Amino acid sequence: MKLFKEFKEFAVKGNMMDMAIGIIIGASFNKVIDVLVKKIFLPPLSLLTDGVNFQNKRIILKDAVSDASGTVLTDEVAIGYGALGEALLDFIIIGFTVFIVVKFMNRLRNKAQDTKDTTVVTPKDIELLSHLTELMEEQNALLKAKQ
Repeated sequence: MKLFKEFKEFAVKGNMMDMAIGIIIGASFNKVIDVLVKKIFLPPLSLLTDGVNFQNKRIILKDAVSDASGTVLTDEVAIGYGALGEALLDFIIIGFTVFIVVKFMNRLRNKAQDTKDTTVVTPKDIELLSHLTELMEEQNALLKAKQ
């Protein structure tokens, strides 16, 4: 019964909802990045490589052995460096794409938090904090002038 009570407190405090929202947004963000990489960035890159499939690039250590009927007796032993290269290239492209998206989002957030920028509506809490800072600076200037 205590376990149920703890779970109820966990769920009611919002931790579970925050996690669920984060997971849902993360999954959606993953889809956006996936489409951005596969449909926007990779097609021009595939033109540069002239259709080379890196998955098939490998160093064969031992050839496959087959009998006369074509049945494979022993499998091929190979180092698949092409798959590693493709995974690294995907990682770099995805990392760069995430970097660009986060940089864009940070620029929008910084613009929204700039109280002197009139093109974007400043959130009320940022505006109030800005006014509070200005009032404190005025008060400090008055106190220094009295001394």
